[in-house]
Amino acid sequence: MQHNIKSLIGYRMEATDGDIGKVEDFYFEDTTWLIRYLIVETGNWLLNRKVLIAPQAIKVNNSKPGIFPINLTKEQIKSSPDIDTDMPVSEQEAIKQYEHFGWQWYGTGFYAGGSEATPYINPIIDERMREDENTDKKNEVDLHLRSTKEIMGYHIHSDDGDFGHVTDFILDDKNWQILYLVVDTHEWFGGIKVLIEISKVQEIQWQKSKVIINISTEEIKASPVFDESKFKHN
Repeated sequence: MQHNIKSLIGYRMEATDGDIGKVEDFYFEDTTWLIRYLIVETGNWLLNRKVLIAPQAIKVNNSKPGIFPINLTKEQIKSSPDIDTDMPVSEQEAIKQYEHFGWQWYGTGFYAGGSEATPYINPIIDERMREDENTDKKNEVDLHLRSTKEIMGYHIHSDDGDFGHVTDFILDDKNWQILYLVVDTHEWFGGIKVLIEISKVQEIQWQKSKVIINISTEEIKASPVFDESKFKHN
């Protein structure tokens, strides 16, 4: 099922033994456009700590509107490694998260979809952590993990110049793949919002807050118009 990401912000995250907080952001890998984490604000029960939850923790066949049920307990989340979500997530920090929860590490074939199967622990995780203990690798920042909130507002530059900004994303919750950028065209094309396929993204200039797309003005005009009602499933 396809969703626009803004419609998922504020979803409650429900562990097997109770509510743990609400979704406030998504981290995706900018080389694949796959969602790697949901950022959850835990509220008072965990002193407003933010935690990273991988999509594979979400139970499949969810029928609860506005809720992501997960196959974790509150104690598992409480005892998870503390990560500063205001800073880029390093690979070493991510590995610790995956090891703690028993998730399959995406660097060696991570399956992004939700699953209720027995958690799979990839043996490579422990080996990689031991190898990195005495190296500088554990301090490296994985610059390929990006916040969807960060990119909302980035300007769009096409073959014919600037024409709007990113206002949302469309993802498929079957594999947690981002499929489209939702672009607000402002005064360029009457202020309509259009869907631009991720395959058209040529480059993201992070320092300039700009997305470069390989598409002409005529192709933009012919792009599907974003209809939010088609992506809300509450």
